[in-house]
Amino acid sequence: MILTKTPKTIRMMFTPFRDGLQSSFGGKVRLQDFLPAMKASAEAGIRHFEFGGGARYQAPYFYLGEDPFDTMQKMRDAVGPEIDLQILTRSVSGVTLTTQSIEGLQLQARLMKQHGTTWDRNFDYMNDVDNLIKTGQPIVDAGMHHQVCIALMGLPFKSDKVHTAEFYTNIGKKLLDSGMHIDSICLKDASGTCDPKTIYDTAVALRKMMPPEMLLWLHTHDTASMAVACYMAGIQGGVDGIDLTVRPMASGTVQPDVRSMAHALKGTGYSLDVDHTKMTIIEDMLNELMKNYNFNPTTTTADARVIGFPMPGGAIGPNVHMMEKAGILNKYGDVLAEFPVVVEAGGAWTSVTPGSQQYWLQAFNNVMYGRWKKIDAGYGRAVLGYYGKTPLPPDPEVVKIASEQLELKVFTGDPLEAAPKNIGPAQEALRERGLEVNDRNTFLVLAAMVPGKKMELNEGIRLLTGNAKIDVPLKKKEEPKPDAAPAPAAVPAAPAVPSGPVTTRCVVAEGGTTRTFTVTLEPIGAQAASASVATAAPAAAPAPAAANGTPVHSTFAGFVEVVDIMVKVGETVPRGHVVAAVEAMKARHDIKAPIDGRVAEIHVRIGDEIDSSKPILTLS
Repeated sequence: MILTKTPKTIRMMFTPFRDGLQSSFGGKVRLQDFLPAMKASAEAGIRHFEFGGGARYQAPYFYLGEDPFDTMQKMRDAVGPEIDLQILTRSVSGVTLTTQSIEGLQLQARLMKQHGTTWDRNFDYMNDVDNLIKTGQPIVDAGMHHQVCIALMGLPFKSDKVHTAEFYTNIGKKLLDSGMHIDSICLKDASGTCDPKTIYDTAVALRKMMPPEMLLWLHTHDTASMAVACYMAGIQGGVDGIDLTVRPMASGTVQPDVRSMAHALKGTGYSLDVDHTKMTIIEDMLNELMKNYNFNPTTTTADARVIGFPMPGGAIGPNVHMMEKAGILNKYGDVLAEFPVVVEAGGAWTSVTPGSQQYWLQAFNNVMYGRWKKIDAGYGRAVLGYYGKTPLPPDPEVVKIASEQLELKVFTGDPLEAAPKNIGPAQEALRERGLEVNDRNTFLVLAAMVPGKKMELNEGIRLLTGNAKIDVPLKKKEEPKPDAAPAPAAVPAAPAVPSGPVTTRCVVAEGGTTRTFTVTLEPIGAQAASASVATAAPAAAPAPAAANGTPVHSTFAGFVEVVDIMVKVGETVPRGHVVAAVEAMKARHDIKAPIDGRVAEIHVRIGDEIDSSKPILTLS
């Protein structure tokens, strides 16, 4: 039981409008569906919010057709100028999933500050102190509160060398001894798997080293139902601030509810700097605003298995949604079981973005293709040293396989120096399309650039040209069943039914802003309708799955995006030849020819979203 004779107020950062959105929906929640509740939270006395960075930088324009800087500015305007607004950045990756140049990170920091950010929480999933020092400087230079992180995780295998209190304390000492300007230190456990005793011991040791005026913060998730216990241990050890949220985005893969924590602190001498009795008002608003969103039980329910697969809530949420969309949610348990293997073989970096995604995708590939048969590019680059030094040496055999498959050598240099210089290419892409070249547009394109990804699929380009992809996780609406009625005396001629997808343009005007989207509508029963039309009208184009051809389909039952077509009509290809590629789980997957044949017809374009019912091409 924790207890203090000297009353102490614990500061709180409110997380439903960043981590809550990310952990529950991968950040895919429209601004209009939560902004009124954020404004009400500020009116209720909350003074510190998490509002951007992490997946809530990319999700608005990757999936919602919203400019992330525009959403940040509107959030700032809603809460007023005196509130602290905090973002989350990923060291050498910034707000992206790939390594960035120092120039890119400097541009990022300036834009974040310009659009309302006052605090920047910066972590490095390798806990590479050199990375933290170098990437912290742009934050300091931009004039934001610099909160540097020590990333925590419970290991899914036994080791007394890493992820112990001594290991974390040593990282803290190096940071404090570096001479870097630090405003506060955060112990960040994205997966909620670090145990209370380790957190307590680490907090006690750090508090002895830190200047008394420097804040010590603690962040965890309630995925394994341990968050309140860990916060209690941290507070007893000297933590000054914690992260909390409110229902319906509380507990499960997110942080605990404010009310739970306030109740746990009763009679201890510790209290929160927020009135927990006002949470019901915010909860009711969120329930109403988000009533049409589909809350997946996997993200809202605690799962003790996370101790064996230390995945952050912010990664479990989007990965579950992506698996469900791709029609492979049945593989979820198999991927989790593979987790300890990829963590130990990789070198035990902390399971927080992008490291969590690297672990996840490699475990996914091991399940789908066989262990180490397909090395994920991010995981492979991580074990080869391109993101920094791994806490433990990675498995030499995995390093060898990764080097061969990715055709890369082991790297021991500075990840920032090895990162691509993408500002120039991003600006050139803007010029080629007649788009304005400014800092915001440059960064929107730069932050969506991934090696090997075609520029026409770049989400920044898509947003700026009015072709953003819309993917909002809303509840499916059931079609009303018509009442039985007598048959009419005469049946009017039925309107023509499209035999396949119809692409049109949709103009949306909201709040003085007009956006144009390209929308593809696939009629219900389109495949059957297509076949019927082909039978009734011989002059029509033959159905893709004609008897004289072999259709080539996506290997995923659910919806994926076509990201490449590597053949042309008339080209002859051997069996096993890669003819196309689709993106699923934020990774590229090859589609191979099932037979020797000639490409008779290509049925899709790059950027189309398809499922396994629609062929990509036909071989004859």
